[in-house]
Amino acid sequence: MAFTAISGEWFLLACGTKFIAAHLTEDREPFVFDCSTAKKSKDDSTVDGNSLESDRILAFTVSPSGKRVALTDDSKRLVLFQYEHSWQHVSTRWLVRRGTSLVFTKAEDEILVADKSGDVYSFSVKQRDKEGALKMGHLSMVLAVTMSINDKYIITADRDEKIRVSHLRSPYNIQSFCLGHKQFVSSLLVPSGDMHWLLSGSGDGTVKLWEYETGQKLESWDLNNLEETLVPKLDNEMKVTVCNITSSPDGCHIAVQCDRLSTIQFFMVNQDSEEKKLVPHSRISLPLCPLDITFDRQGRLWVLLDSCETLFQIYTLEHSIWKCDAASTELKRVTEAFKSHWQTLKVSTGTPSRFEHLHKATFDNVTVYMEKKQQRLEEQQQKRKMEQRDDGKKKKRAEDVPCGV
Repeated sequence: MAFTAISGEWFLLACGTKFIAAHLTEDREPFVFDCSTAKKSKDDSTVDGNSLESDRILAFTVSPSGKRVALTDDSKRLVLFQYEHSWQHVSTRWLVRRGTSLVFTKAEDEILVADKSGDVYSFSVKQRDKEGALKMGHLSMVLAVTMSINDKYIITADRDEKIRVSHLRSPYNIQSFCLGHKQFVSSLLVPSGDMHWLLSGSGDGTVKLWEYETGQKLESWDLNNLEETLVPKLDNEMKVTVCNITSSPDGCHIAVQCDRLSTIQFFMVNQDSEEKKLVPHSRISLPLCPLDITFDRQGRLWVLLDSCETLFQIYTLEHSIWKCDAASTELKRVTEAFKSHWQTLKVSTGTPSRFEHLHKATFDNVTVYMEKKQQRLEEQQQKRKMEQRDDGKKKKRAEDVPCGV
């Protein structure tokens, strides 16, 4: 599991147990924070002095201004960082359950943290020692949480295919539900530049576009049925799962990443018509499966790959075609900064997919019922034939008996 982001002049990477920030334009020493060396909670479980938790980073987010970063790890820590001339670790707090997703409010006064039990907690940014307050809850695991652009709504998605739009200040007041996915909802995005759109990705292999205030579904794309098939040859046991949806700073381009697939699907906002639409644009094939993707301020897409030789690739849109830019000085600087931490990346990439056990088993009850029904009909028909044959034999014996006997 790996997370990337670009904050001002810094490239941010959270992978394994480390959070690393490398400068894009200057040869400066990277900032490194290792969760395995951070302070532990008093009630951490240990065996022979060793912690049972892995300290692996589970969720990561950057504030809208790019000056704050928060992460949660396997030891149920919420760690907050702030940039003022340099990156600094400012607080560590503890969660009730392991976190699955987190987001800053646009005002950057709260961090909202969703956990595996389905609850969402609010943590103050300014009051750094204050414990989290329970904000809202689902009946199943919350997998993604995001905010509307105006901070009016908190949008949450869970394992049971539900997307809920709630009022931030009164979460018990539900504005709408966005329903239509057939599997867990793994990714949410409110594109920059549009206050009414919501994009969602799911374990059913679809990306859906919503008008989230009303819950109306505007578009739905099955990534296997686009003009250029996303998965040319898909393993029968492998299911397409959307794991990341990200947009360019101007909101005109959307990139979709799927779990364990070496392709990126692009969408673009079509403003030629009277009505603004989001349409599939193109896809790129990568040499390896991407670990994460993010756009920079110039609208270039950075791709983190599972390779020490080619750790990053940058894709730039030229004449409506996304092309790889291998000559970027920023790319070379960032690659050199992170190569010394390759072992962290390598350990993280060896872990199972976080979506592996989220797919629900489906049972074709209709087929089973029809098979049993057909079997019963055949048995009944066979029984009737046997009865008719027995009746015929009895009648024949009766006719063969002489009269008066």
